Amino acid sequence: MDEHTRDDSVGAPAGNPTGWRADGQWEHATLRWAVVHGVALFNDGEFHDSHDCFEDEWYNYGRGSTESKFLHGMVQVAAGAYKHFDFADDDGMRSLFRTSLQYFRGVPNDYYGVDMLDVRTTMTNALEQPSVLHGWQIRLDDGYPVADESDYAYAADLE
Repeated sequence: MDEHTRDDSVGAPAGNPTGWRADGQWEHATLRWAVVHGVALFNDGEFHDSHDCFEDEWYNYGRGSTESKFLHGMVQVAAGAYKHFDFADDDGMRSLFRTSLQYFRGVPNDYYGVDMLDVRTTMTNALEQPSVLHGWQIRLDDGYPVADESDYAYAADLE
């Protein structure tokens, strides 16, 4: 584990997703924190804050790593949703989603607890029918978390 991505306060997942090691620790615990907070904020409709959670963590990884591709893709997912919901810019959303789908190539379907199959499927469907985004939430572990005070505080600390 890289020292800059260590955080012993990050809890265990539900299940055994890619990123969770056999010794009971996350490969990159700060990546898991970004996922926990970023997904909850996304599911709460706070796409800009979600984007910031993923983007800040993305800077910890070099080009071409699975971590980098995943985080860069999640940045694009949040930005695409932001374009669709806040600006009614479906062309912008489509462009961001297409790029995201490219980044997600080779990312496991359970990466750090995110249901990547559903993310890919929803984004692909949204290219043709943007309304599929309405009511969609990202599944993490065994549920669909929404933001609480800790998620908003995490995003605010990134500024």
